[in-house]
Amino acid sequence: MVHGLAKWNRGPANFGKLLHVLGVPAPVPTAWLVTLLEIFGGAAILAGVLIALVSIPLIVSMLVAMFTVHWQYGFSAINTIGLTETGPKFGPPGYEVDLLYIGALIVLALLGPGPLSLHAWLRGRFRLS
Repeated sequence: MVHGLAKWNRGPANFGKLLHVLGVPAPVPTAWLVTLLEIFGGAAILAGVLIALVSIPLIVSMLVAMFTVHWQYGFSAINTIGLTETGPKFGPPGYEVDLLYIGALIVLALLGPGPLSLHAWLRGRFRLS
């Protein structure tokens, strides 16, 4: 959700410029779709509702980010490229965090919502299965 809000605050069209450079088809509509997916998909997971449903497009989004952006920088999420007087200088992140997010989404999708989720509350309130 935080990544989607960051894209929203900078403007999805600016994210679309990055997607254009990467050769993504329809970069601005895709940027809007990814931004909204990350915001609302993240909110759904946080609330514990529609977890399996939103996990699928979020995993696809992470796979695309992993192979189009992060793969070339290797595995490590923290790439130290130098040391300055003020401290270490970091390069672009690798795909480690992408794999972490994908693993977490798979676990959440398989386990489903917990007892404190909106899903559990709605199930108890309206006797849903």
